[in-house]
Parts: sequence; structure tokens; C-alpha cells
Amino acid sequence: MNGRQFIGRIRKWARSRNLEVRFVASEGAGSHGTLYAGHRKTTVKDRKKEIGKGLLKKMLADLGIDRNDL
Repeated sequence: MNGRQFIGRIRKWARSRNLEVRFVASEGAGSHGTLYAGHRKTTVKDRKKEIGKGLLKKMLADLGIDRNDL
């Protein structure tokens, strides 16, 4: 899964829970940005590159999302 796909899945997950989601590209260094879901946030690296398993686990933990919920 790349960064763009991750953001799309988080948007779908949040919609089902009536949470606001926004991605702010200016809140990150280089190609990174900040993804807000409700009151939680995580950093998303380059949206074109693949996300490794460890980083994906950390990003989901930042947002308080179980992998099986996506």
C-alpha cells in the first residue's frame, strides 16, 4: 500500500465513524505531510512510495486504528 492508498482507506474508515479527516501537505518536511483523523494525527511519507509493514503499524497505532478495521 502506498501513501495515497493509505489516506483513502483512512478517509473511508473515518467516514463510517463520522470523523473529520484532513491531510496537510505543508505540515511535513519534503514529501511528508500530516494526516488528521478526529483528534489524532500521524505523519505520511511520500504518497507515491510503498509503506513498509513496521511503518504502517506505527501509523495505525498513532491514529488508534486496528489493522483489521481497514
